[in-house]
Amino acid sequence: MHVSHDPAAPESKKIGFDAFLAVDIRVGTVVAAEPFPQARKPAIKLVIDFGPVIGRKRSSAQITEHYTPETLVGRQVAAVVNFPPRQIGKFLSEVLTLGFADAAGAVVLFAPDQPVPDGSRLF
Repeated sequence: MHVSHDPAAPESKKIGFDAFLAVDIRVGTVVAAEPFPQARKPAIKLVIDFGPVIGRKRSSAQITEHYTPETLVGRQVAAVVNFPPRQIGKFLSEVLTLGFADAAGAVVLFAPDQPVPDGSRLF
């Protein structure tokens, strides 16, 4: 599946509300972050705490243009938590951390503008 990062890309085809509900997007707090130099594209390995129900999950995120591991710890982020895990080299990425492309194509993380409980679901 290819997702366009181009703001001029045409709108995606219409889906039913049930399809939206099938995508489980939650907020969590980054509790650990470290460089991932072995990745093909520059990335950061994250450990995100999604609260007591989902727990801590790992993610590889290509967010090195705007973020460093030190600036990510303690930050809330949004992620899809119900995709199958993806093996990236020797690292198993368990969730897809969400962001938008800026004008240059670099990822800007998607997060709530007020603190919310870890594990909260997007609706």
